[in-house]
Amino acid sequence: MAPDAAAIERIAREAIDRLPAAFRAHLGNVVLRIEEFADDETLDALGLEDPFQLSGLYSGRPIGTKSIDDSGTLPDMIHLYRRPLLDEWAEGGETLETLVAHVMIHEIGHHFGLSDDQMHALEQEAGSAPE
Repeated sequence: MAPDAAAIERIAREAIDRLPAAFRAHLGNVVLRIEEFADDETLDALGLEDPFQLSGLYSGRPIGTKSIDDSGTLPDMIHLYRRPLLDEWAEGGETLETLVAHVMIHEIGHHFGLSDDQMHALEQEAGSAPE
């Protein structure tokens, strides 16, 4: 049986727990949402036709760009899309835990405004880098 949304969320939260404390300290207000797929509006905004092309998304403003004028805006969110994650897991050679951690760290990296190299280093530090 395929893991449900609660199982994906548990794996994602475990990935957060493995991050260095300096990163975890700034994630308390970030909302984690597990959805089957991205909605049509999101896919259109990203120029994607196939909902299986998107396994995760950060929506919000990176920490370094926030200001007092942000009052009243939606909270920062990390969206994980269950069905694309499961398909990628079934096609790939890594564990679901490794895949979810990889996507989570990538989206968390956007929250912090990190480069791809910095995201990879964070994955290594958290012990979540894909093989």
